[in-house]
Amino acid sequence: MPRSPDEFVDKTIIITGAASGIGRETALIFAREGANVVATDVNLIGAEDTADAVRKLGSNALAIKTDVTDRASVKDSIAKAINEFGGLDFQFNCAGAALRRASFLDIDDELWTGAMAINATGVFYCMQEVLPHMLAQGRGVIVNAASMSHRRGGAGGLIPYAASKGAVVTLTMGVAREFADRGIRVLSISPGPIDTPFEDTAGGNDEARKRALADVPMGRLGRPDEIGELVLFMCSDACSYMTADTVYVNGGGGFR
Repeated sequence: MPRSPDEFVDKTIIITGAASGIGRETALIFAREGANVVATDVNLIGAEDTADAVRKLGSNALAIKTDVTDRASVKDSIAKAINEFGGLDFQFNCAGAALRRASFLDIDDELWTGAMAINATGVFYCMQEVLPHMLAQGRGVIVNAASMSHRRGGAGGLIPYAASKGAVVTLTMGVAREFADRGIRVLSISPGPIDTPFEDTAGGNDEARKRALADVPMGRLGRPDEIGELVLFMCSDACSYMTADTVYVNGGGGFR
């Protein structure tokens, strides 16, 4: 939680993957705290729906169609956000996809490059395009969505996804350490199974979901808002000495 009730008032966050799941819930949590929210997603209708929900909570919002695998699209979105709100204080890179499951020898170029493009290259583009602005203003927090899967190697047919999320963890650490003395903090979150539309896609089938739950001592999936509240904490002054790390949120499981 923020240290003061107005810590996020008039601050601005840009969120990728804001149309659903963790991205949407994070947008609503920042809106609750009075922040301006830039909701970006390749699904513009979903992003607009999130922006409308933010406005209903009394905060300002802007929806932008953004393809994180396209640098020009990312650059344009950040420029529009800065033009609308005068600056960006926080960036949450949440867009991601598992695409499909495949055994290692069945991974083709399309699956490998697709997973890397949306999960790793997308985060690279987003950070590289927002950092000049944050450096110019002397402050900024970037939070990247990684995954518990990078600790496990993507068992069950998700090796490309896990590898791309491992790249996110490494990118986070490298960028955080390079700019730590210039007012920039960069962190990542590595969730276990979360109850989102993404989990329905990545889970494969009911049996795979049961196996995932069997590895969670709490006996349930995480909620998107539980990740969103962590993003809020990471962006707050209460977390001012933390950078260059990933935080595991998994109900106690995901390590075997």
